[in-house]
Amino acid sequence: MKNKKKIIISVIAVIVALALTGAGIYLYITRYGRDKNDTEELYRQNIAAVGYENTVEAAYPQTNLYDIIDEHFRSELPEGKTQKKAVIIGYDGCRADVLTEVQQENSAIGYLLENGASKNLTYCGGVNYPEVNTQATSTAPGWCSILTGQWADVHGVKANDIPKSMDVKTLMTTLTEEGVIGSASFITKWAGHFSRENATYLPEVQYCLDHALPVKFSKCDGNEGSHAAVLEEIADEACADFLFVIYEHTDSEGHNYGFSINNPGYKKAFVESDKCGYEAIKAIEARETYDEEDWLIIITSDHGGKGLGHGNESIQERMTFVVMNKEW
Repeated sequence: MKNKKKIIISVIAVIVALALTGAGIYLYITRYGRDKNDTEELYRQNIAAVGYENTVEAAYPQTNLYDIIDEHFRSELPEGKTQKKAVIIGYDGCRADVLTEVQQENSAIGYLLENGASKNLTYCGGVNYPEVNTQATSTAPGWCSILTGQWADVHGVKANDIPKSMDVKTLMTTLTEEGVIGSASFITKWAGHFSRENATYLPEVQYCLDHALPVKFSKCDGNEGSHAAVLEEIADEACADFLFVIYEHTDSEGHNYGFSINNPGYKKAFVESDKCGYEAIKAIEARETYDEEDWLIIITSDHGGKGLGHGNESIQERMTFVVMNKEW
C-alpha cells in the first residue's frame, strides 16, 4: 500500500513538474516574444547608450558596404603590404541595440573598437525608417543587398526563397571574374542561401561553376560547423581573399524566444556570435603572412527583429549596424 502511494505521489510530482516547465516556457515566450517594454522610445535610448557615430536619421544604407569593399580591393596597397584581404562577419538577426552587451573579453566588436574601429548605424529594407519598406527586413534581401550593392528593385530578392537576378552579380563573383582577387568563400549554415529549392544564390552558384570561377559556397552543419569552416579557411595558407561568413545565434534565439535585449537568451546569443567573431579575428592575426596582408574586417547584421520575427517596418527590425577596422 505504501509503495502504491509512493508511486502515485511520484507520478503526480512528474506531472506537476512537466506542467510547470510548460508554463515556464509559455510565460517566457509570452514575455519576451511579445515584449511590451520593447517600445521605440526605449529602443532609441538603448541605441544612444551604444554610442554610434551617427543617428537613426543619418544611418547609412547597408548597400554602401559593397562600395567600401570594392574600393578596398581596388585601391593601392599600403607600404609594406603585398596582399589585399577582406572578411564580412555577419551576425544574422542581430539588433543594433544589443551592442550594449559587448563584453570586455573575447568580443570581436569590443576588440575592434579598442583598436580604433568605427561604429555606425545602417538600415535594411530599401529605405530608412520611418518610410515604408520596399523590401522585407529578412535574411535573404538583407545579405543580398550588401553583396550586390543594390536593393530588391534591382537584385530581385524582395523576400526569402526568391532566386537572385543575374542581371546583378555579387561582389564575390565580380571581383574574381575581373581578376581583382584570387578567390572568395561564402560560409553559412542556412540552406536558404544556396542549398535548397528557390535558394537566393542558386543562379550565381551555377554561373560560377559554368565559368570556373574560384568562388566557394559552403553549407555547414550548425553554427559550430560554420565556425570550424571559418577557422579552417583562415588557417589555410591559400585562404580566400574575400570571406563572407554568417553566424545565426541571434536569429535563432529571436525566432524561438524573442528579439529583445530584455530576453537574456538573446543577449547570450549575441555574446556567442561575438566570441566566434573574436576567434576568427585572432586567427587572422595568427596567420604567418598577416604582417604582409592588408585586411578589411567588417562586422554587420542583415536585419533586426521584434517579437518573434522580422520582415516588417518597425525601427527594431530596420536598424542594423557596421563595426569595421577603418573609418566610414
